[in-house]
Amino acid sequence: MKRLIPCLEQDNVEIELILLIKTLLTACKEISFRVSQGALSNVLGSTLDENIQGETQKKLDVISNQLLKDMLLESGKVRTIASEEEDFVVAATENAPYIVAFDPLDGSSNIDINGQIGTIFTIYRAKDDAPANSELQFSQKGTEQVCAGYVLYGPSTMLAMTTGGPTRLYTLDKTQGCYLLTTEQLSIPTETQEFAVNMSNFHQWSAEFAHYINDLILGKAGIRAKKYNMRWNGAMVGDVHRVLSRGGIFCYPNNINQPEQPAKLRLLYEANPLAMLVENAKGKAFTEQTRILEIQPSDIHQRVAVIMGSANEVDKCLSYLR
Repeated sequence: MKRLIPCLEQDNVEIELILLIKTLLTACKEISFRVSQGALSNVLGSTLDENIQGETQKKLDVISNQLLKDMLLESGKVRTIASEEEDFVVAATENAPYIVAFDPLDGSSNIDINGQIGTIFTIYRAKDDAPANSELQFSQKGTEQVCAGYVLYGPSTMLAMTTGGPTRLYTLDKTQGCYLLTTEQLSIPTETQEFAVNMSNFHQWSAEFAHYINDLILGKAGIRAKKYNMRWNGAMVGDVHRVLSRGGIFCYPNNINQPEQPAKLRLLYEANPLAMLVENAKGKAFTEQTRILEIQPSDIHQRVAVIMGSANEVDKCLSYLR
């Protein structure tokens, strides 16, 4: 099996970006080890603090955020950092070529039950017309990403990543301490009979989206005339990994009962990187109206609705909403 670095070289990725990716993944290997230790290393449970999202921080959230931040600050390759766990951007190395945003541990509610969790990351080129300590560094559409990926901490530690070309899948060989290519090119089937959505939010959806889901539930007796299965991990990274691996549609629509903040998922470090992975695996990724990668960000913690996965099913879902 081919190692990660030769794959990146084959894809003509510039050396500075390769070194930055290597730094990110070194931090993720350490997070993987901490996750695998669980209660043995006293990393389970919550802290007494909340992050900028108003969510109670888990111990592993804090540890993972600090590991990533420290290694990126030391790398010399990063000008600005943004994280789900940081209120503001963090200035790193002046005039460095890249900026990085990440969700250090997506699916925090799964930590204490040994469920699926993961690290999501995205890399952009730094902007010379904005200071290193400015959010304007991240005022870039998702189409400007030079690298997007996630590391999934499951029975094995897996990396899904694209640097603009195919979405590839790697598996961490813990005996050698390196990521090995295990799927050269992920390709999401255009048709599917699986959907991922939090059904407990049914009363919060628009009538149009509820109608779409209801038609899926009716199965062969309904207008869609085929049986659909529902899957839900409680971690976006796990649900999207399943979509990338075998098809499906992942939905997190707007909450019509909260017009001041209807969406839950963050554009910069959740929706954009996963949208790039999905699109580069022949899927589609939209909000309820717009292609995710075309959105001009207005805030580093901006939230958006998310509908992504098998192309034909995404189109069908959107047809209900328009």
